Amino acid sequence: MVSLETPVCDFGRPAPDFVLPGVDGRTWTRDACSGERGLLVMFICNHCPYVQAVRERIVRDTAELATFGIGSVAIMSNDVADYPEDSFDNMREVAERFAFPFPYLYDADQAVAKAYGAVCTPDFFGYNAALELQYRGRLDASRKQAAPADVRRDLFEAMREVALSGRGPTEQIPSMGCSIKWMQD
Repeated sequence: MVSLETPVCDFGRPAPDFVLPGVDGRTWTRDACSGERGLLVMFICNHCPYVQAVRERIVRDTAELATFGIGSVAIMSNDVADYPEDSFDNMREVAERFAFPFPYLYDADQAVAKAYGAVCTPDFFGYNAALELQYRGRLDASRKQAAPADVRRDLFEAMREVALSGRGPTEQIPSMGCSIKWMQD
């Protein structure tokens, strides 16, 4: 397992569009996932211990962010031939088990992950209402284990700021996680 950190936020970069199948049987686009005040795009998967450590917190934070007008979506882009735990059927099971309050989408050809510049799971991209990048940081101080319950909620606080002001914080701590499992050419 390779651990990576996300790059520094490229403020103002537009959110690439996408059309992807969801585990709910629907086909989703970027605009269908957006809220009136912004969009949180999360690259996650099922097998990564960094994601497993924070799934409940992701559910909590995205549900609260929805009350601020921030839509959320999770995208799984790993190579499922080498990582069958991340298969579409297993994605559906995880989404149901954890009651994901957001669409969980499958990026089979990895084109969406490449368009966003995603590098790891979890990798968070927070956009304002104009779909301009404002946050590219961590959820919180968790790593392979969840941080203490009272830890600062970096992602939630940043996206609440985006919802209220249209701007993300200038200081951001990178997310860390497992590398995206790219298909071999």
